Amino acid sequence: MGIRTRTIEYHDGDVVLEGYMAWDDSSSGAIPGILVSHAWAGRGEHEERRAEKLAELGYAGFALDLYGKGVRGKNKEENAALMQPFMKDRAMLQRRMLLALAELRKQKEVDAGKVAALGFCFGGLCVLDLARTGADVLGVASFHGLFAKPDNLDRMTIAAKVLVMHGWNDPMATPDQVLALATELTEAGADWQIHAYGNTLHAFTNPEANDPTLGTVYSGDADRRSWNSLQLFLAEIF
Repeated sequence: MGIRTRTIEYHDGDVVLEGYMAWDDSSSGAIPGILVSHAWAGRGEHEERRAEKLAELGYAGFALDLYGKGVRGKNKEENAALMQPFMKDRAMLQRRMLLALAELRKQKEVDAGKVAALGFCFGGLCVLDLARTGADVLGVASFHGLFAKPDNLDRMTIAAKVLVMHGWNDPMATPDQVLALATELTEAGADWQIHAYGNTLHAFTNPEANDPTLGTVYSGDADRRSWNSLQLFLAEIF
């Protein structure tokens, strides 16, 4: 009894995708499910550990896969090459997010009526896009995410509650982009929160992040504070 994990294959046409789910098998009955959307390198240990942390809180964490089974970047150049096709084709990004959501809902441990999504870096943009599609999720949470508005959606209505946790000194999401996101979410009718952490850069939840020239540096304080904020958010939406 305790935390269990398994990998789950699903498909986008001929592309095989592989998610990683964690849950506590001592839970009685179906439990809320939460997508975990990965950073630009692809689904990895960071996202899997977060899925397990969600399981410890009583949820089913599902670390999704946008790139394909076994596809991972090994350096900044490879990571960028993997991410860019999705930045250029937001419809493809949104389709794969919706496929992951559908797969999460199929799992026998999951209460299909109680689902949410969170994401890190590129994954933060992905969960915002999931909300932008009007997807039937109770909430989305972005950790040091990107905010660029998609070019394939016009008048958006966002039903999901939105929590954004942001390093104020993040060079990849500048203060003017934060204000633009706030305006966009307001116009879409969203119930939104933006938490900004001072003197904090991009990738603040990742202990491996230590590249000031790129603007990616771990912050123990912002990591702890953002995870506490997430827990309050999940308790509210579920």
